[in-house]
Amino acid sequence: MERRRFLSGCALVGGAASVAPLAGWPNAWAQEPPRAYARARLVDIHGRPIQPAQLVPETNYVFHYPYAATPCLLLKLARPVVAPAALKRQDGAEYAWRGGVGRERNIVAFSAICAHKLAYPTREVSFIRYQRERSPTSGAHVIHCCADHSVYDPAEGARVVSGPAPQPLAAILLEYDAAQDALFALGTVGAEQFDAFFDKYRVRLALEYGEGRARENVVANCIVRELTNYCRTTIQC
Repeated sequence: MERRRFLSGCALVGGAASVAPLAGWPNAWAQEPPRAYARARLVDIHGRPIQPAQLVPETNYVFHYPYAATPCLLLKLARPVVAPAALKRQDGAEYAWRGGVGRERNIVAFSAICAHKLAYPTREVSFIRYQRERSPTSGAHVIHCCADHSVYDPAEGARVVSGPAPQPLAAILLEYDAAQDALFALGTVGAEQFDAFFDKYRVRLALEYGEGRARENVVANCIVRELTNYCRTTIQC
């Protein structure tokens, strides 16, 4: 099972979220280790587990993790991603991303909170999305935030390709359970934007989720939807 190879000894107590580093992460990457949250199954809107074969390649899917209001992009890339990527946060801390999961090693996930000015997908509009085709302002097979044209490479751990973003998107650590043919979110690696996100959008999130509920931990299931079904408008640029 990939989980044993990917994480050895991930300590999560009673299903509650944790921000401790994931145990067993290679020492060479200990400068910026990943952070563990609750193990949450990726499911569809009916509560059925998402299976990799269901995902349409190079299509934007969105789910929320590790908090009720923090959106993530789920992608099934057109090719396997098996080589780790060495990355660096804005503060200089180095970390590594382990690549794709699933039988074809092509399923990846990243925080959908842009590392520049925290643009993110809302019910009304999304300025950030994966684009499979080249556009007038960027290349193909990239995550592009049209708010200020920050461009990230999802096959390289959301490394910054161009634009003003000072660091990669935080990566969501995924587990593929081959026995169940199911996907789980486990934690993050890279620079989390969550504190700044909740500070910036405090009023909006309180109106949308209720006071204090936006920061509730996701501890069981993450509902996955196509981005076009989640947002009224997806900005193209």
